Amino acid sequence: MDHNDHVNLLKPADIKPGGSWADLGAGSGAFTFALRELTGPAATIYAVDKDRASLKKLTQGYRARFGDSQNLELVIGDFSRTLNLTALDGIVMANSLHFFKDKEKVLRQVGTYLKTNGTLLLVEYNVDAGNLWVPYPLTFETYRNLAPHAGFSEPQLLAKAPSSFLRGFYSAICHTIVSTQ
Repeated sequence: MDHNDHVNLLKPADIKPGGSWADLGAGSGAFTFALRELTGPAATIYAVDKDRASLKKLTQGYRARFGDSQNLELVIGDFSRTLNLTALDGIVMANSLHFFKDKEKVLRQVGTYLKTNGTLLLVEYNVDAGNLWVPYPLTFETYRNLAPHAGFSEPQLLAKAPSSFLRGFYSAICHTIVSTQ
């Protein structure tokens, strides 16, 4: 997948410019860059990852692509645990939920970072059986049943993309219906 594929997976969400967003499990920034393209320069984007080296690479790529990183905030940490994030308008979780067996617990934590009716954009492999590198993937159907139990609206399928690894990707949108902030 390339940058256009990342943008195209998120674009059907019709994200409004500006606001405060986070990319949870940002890695070196593939979906952070797509999010920035869709939210524009007025948005604040929190790139959250446990790996400092990946976030350093993300910052370098962000500056090269967008000219500066004034609206980029790096957060070194585990998003499945409490982080000091302001009430966000939206979150992107791209290929990060599949690292957790107890997805409902993680989604409940993620919901605490969002405003009521905040947006969660999920990108995942569309399979329920994983491997060493993608231990706990979930199909869209599985996610559609899971999200409401974690305090979100029923997810809507946004887009699909092929993959030579584990069949393909999907993107989905849902919103918080309960927030602890």
